Amino acid sequence: MSTTLKTAPVAAAPASISRIASIDIIRGAVMILMAIDHVRVYSGLPAGGPTPGIFFTRWITHFCAPAFIFLAGTSIFFYARKHTDVSRFLLVRGAWLIFLELTILRFAWTFNFDFAHYEMAGVLWVIGCCMILMAGLVKLPLQVTAAIGVILIAAHNLMDSHLGKLLDGMDSNRLSALWKIGYIGFFAGPVQFGPNGPNLIVLYSIVPWIGVMAAGYAFGKILLLDPASRNRACLLLGLGAIALFLLLRGFNLYGDPRPWHGPNGNSPMPAVLSFLNCTKYPASLDFLLMTLGPVIALVPILETASDAPSRIIAMFGRVPFFYYVLHIPLIHTLALVVSKIRLGYVSPWLFTNHPMGNPEPPDGYTWSLPLLYAVWAVAILLLYPACRWFVNVKAKRQDWWLKYI
Repeated sequence: MSTTLKTAPVAAAPASISRIASIDIIRGAVMILMAIDHVRVYSGLPAGGPTPGIFFTRWITHFCAPAFIFLAGTSIFFYARKHTDVSRFLLVRGAWLIFLELTILRFAWTFNFDFAHYEMAGVLWVIGCCMILMAGLVKLPLQVTAAIGVILIAAHNLMDSHLGKLLDGMDSNRLSALWKIGYIGFFAGPVQFGPNGPNLIVLYSIVPWIGVMAAGYAFGKILLLDPASRNRACLLLGLGAIALFLLLRGFNLYGDPRPWHGPNGNSPMPAVLSFLNCTKYPASLDFLLMTLGPVIALVPILETASDAPSRIIAMFGRVPFFYYVLHIPLIHTLALVVSKIRLGYVSPWLFTNHPMGNPEPPDGYTWSLPLLYAVWAVAILLLYPACRWFVNVKAKRQDWWLKYI
């Protein structure tokens, strides 16, 4: 995930390189929204329900991972235009992200050192894995990489009814290497390494996310078009994806292993919530159409945004990796403070293998929704000066290590 997205000059532009404002704004908004769900993790409120308020608190953050990974691919495209070492860079950066996910971020999520029994393969993990794969894909013609990305996004749900049988056919022993590779590639859930652990909780399987990154890489070509052509292409792609989502999801034609049940169905959710409740782990085609469509369509709409809020949001978008690494331990620390104030003590639950290993909070711990949003606002305010400082550092210095942060 390159943290700075720059565009090469378009045909009618001067020879200088300029930023595409809308991309920074979208990426900054993604980072800010992402923090809502990560505060929710420590609030004890469930993901996706049972009330509409809690459902949409989770649902609005569904746009984050697709946009994050898609734009990481776009950043690779622009990095490759300026550097010849792109494959080496992707291999090193990918390995670096995986290392951070399994060490520093693992500790930040849990505040414990129980590495022997619990590891989490989150968004940095899958970005790292996809970057390593992209080290090979960038050597292919752009059209081939684009086709691979679109096919993986569009066709992976064809395997929904076959993958379980396929893995069982590989080897019924879940400790086998072949079984682990297949599971990490296509499924989300726990993978055990050895009879006594550790357990790797896979949140983001490699498929379809490598397809999303490859598609984002090809999207960089569209951003090189003149502004009018770029805006037209983004609107066609974005609105087309939204329309396809409405068609596929509305008629339960294809694209999600969990169909919605309609207004007269037997789903415990209201019809609208059931319709929007697409599968994220692993991400279904419907989920990706629902989230990436609006993101792409927003590019031309935000292109002329220049007010103060837009500039602040864009500032976060210029240092997304720096923001991400800081915001997890900050939110976790704020949760400790809230626990001390509300309960009179720091809940031991906040030091468990959380959020996946021990998801149920103790009685009396769960926050209210207004408190969740208040803590989120405090976290963003505290992150602002640090991110602003790092934006200035990157603007003034060209140290080699800065491209890895």
